[in-house]
Amino acid sequence: MSAKLTTGQTAEIPGPKKAFLVPKPEVAASMINRARRPLLVVGSDATKVKTKDGDLVDTAIRMSRSKNITVAATGHLAGEFRRRGAVGVHGISIMELGDRLRDSGWSGLDVGGPYDLVVFVGLPYYLEWLILSGLKNSAPSLRTLSLDNTYHPNAHWSLGYSPHEEWIEILDRIVANLEEVG
Repeated sequence: MSAKLTTGQTAEIPGPKKAFLVPKPEVAASMINRARRPLLVVGSDATKVKTKDGDLVDTAIRMSRSKNITVAATGHLAGEFRRRGAVGVHGISIMELGDRLRDSGWSGLDVGGPYDLVVFVGLPYYLEWLILSGLKNSAPSLRTLSLDNTYHPNAHWSLGYSPHEEWIEILDRIVANLEEVG
């Protein structure tokens, strides 16, 4: 990560509560490791992002296997995960998922109980911003983490802005850390 943390935004004012910047990849991995029931939400832009594993779908599969994380694939991605042999992946519309996450009594995609941490990656910026804003105001006890390379002020934690190559390295370090801990 860069020496100085930056949000990459100078004028957006999302309200009195703004996302904390994740200072280093190990912190994000630790948050995911400590979560009782994390949910990884992978958006429709995941196939457009090249990573060390291939693309963001491959990195999400690697991340979900490392800690047995439930994956919510939005848009057309559920079929893409199935083609790559991923298990524990549920296809759902992001708007439907955002609405269900607000419900504290919802038993989750796999009927295992409510999630305590929702990790977002690969969604179009405006859509993720909207969902995170709704969750911040309607489900304040639900912790959210954005792994995108742009700052999401409505998340609880965000990686903030980083150049593409640096962001890919950060994602790889997060997944490697999750694999180490298992």
